[in-house]
Amino acid sequence: MIWRAAAVLLALTSPLHAEVNIQPVTSPGGIKAWLVEDHGIPFTALEIRFKGGTSLDAPEARGAVNLMTALIEEGAGALDSQGFAAARDGLAASFQFSSDQDGISVSSHFLTENRDQATALLHEALTKPRFDQDAVDRVREQVLSGLRSDAKDPGAIAANLERARSFGDHPYASDGSGTIKSVTALTRDDIELAFHEAIARDRITVAAAGDITAIELGELLDKLLGDLPAQGAPQPPDATLQTKGGITVQDFPGPQSMIIFGQGGLKFSDPDYFAASLLNEILGGGRFSARLMSEVREKRGLTYGIGTSLAAYDHAEVLVGQFQASNEKVAEAIKVIRDEWAKIAMDGVTADELANAKTYMTGAYPLRFDGNDTIASILVGMQDLGLPSDYAKTRNARVEAVTLEDVKRVAARLIKPDDLHFIVVGQPTGVANE
Repeated sequence: MIWRAAAVLLALTSPLHAEVNIQPVTSPGGIKAWLVEDHGIPFTALEIRFKGGTSLDAPEARGAVNLMTALIEEGAGALDSQGFAAARDGLAASFQFSSDQDGISVSSHFLTENRDQATALLHEALTKPRFDQDAVDRVREQVLSGLRSDAKDPGAIAANLERARSFGDHPYASDGSGTIKSVTALTRDDIELAFHEAIARDRITVAAAGDITAIELGELLDKLLGDLPAQGAPQPPDATLQTKGGITVQDFPGPQSMIIFGQGGLKFSDPDYFAASLLNEILGGGRFSARLMSEVREKRGLTYGIGTSLAAYDHAEVLVGQFQASNEKVAEAIKVIRDEWAKIAMDGVTADELANAKTYMTGAYPLRFDGNDTIASILVGMQDLGLPSDYAKTRNARVEAVTLEDVKRVAARLIKPDDLHFIVVGQPTGVANE
């Protein structure tokens, strides 16, 4: 959960390709979308996101939305699982359905010559999924296999502990895939209910890129989405983040420990978000010159890699990091991280650090638009964050406008050493619960 959201935000805070021209589109039926036309290759990528995701699960039915999403493509209308797959493949189309804590994503692409047939087939999946019992049983077992594997994975264990500690009784507090107990107990009725609560017009975000005009896209959207239910289930409330600092140790045999650490974050809509992004890049970004990488890895050799990310979910914001270390090195690594947290909160950053971070964020690793699928996905993410369609043209100027004083002020506001909490899964030497 943590790293997916952080990756989306990292992409959206990188500059878009200068040639991308985003057109806002409204279908005759009122469905809004963004479009980037590209008629160089005769295919189109279409990205749809339904807000809500696994956080819509009832507490006793955790995993229902995840299982439902995995089953949408397992037969629809008159076509069973094999028939649907054959029809899709015969059109040279691709449909991918996925879910996370904040939404369900439908990623598709299709050839221009097969656009109408591919859209009709996708419409069947989004309006008449079969949820045949044999498919339910088969896909359920795949989910259960993943959960059994996670129970032996220190990274997954740490992530589950961090969710539970941070989010209390909010849906974010548990794995959206559910538990072995909850997934085993799910019925076909639970899956159908999850579908009707999650797939509705009041929560869609849409983008397209490729060989399609605005008029054609508008007509396609009405055919594809126009007869979905008007409303789905209410969205969950905002989460109350638990901010008590300290250390939680979970025993796990092995020579290394997995550590996730974090505190509260900042909303993407906050006026200080760009300053906070630069601050995070300096503190724990992807470069070897980031402070934590320098202090924890380069100077002391305590880990192979460490990083932090600002992650803004729909209902909570966190600043999180993670690393692995040999059990005998965990205590020293935690001390170094705590020291760096306190230093940056007190003193801010240097002019050179800020200049280098700006260079990195505005040009060193620009977002590469490597195909229409990527473009459509990024456009949906931009809309979800409430960004204007001209964001690509203004984003770098916003980064450049951040001053040293801005970053120092935000460091004092955002970085809370007393709130920093470490989840340690392993058998670390000299580290105990605090």
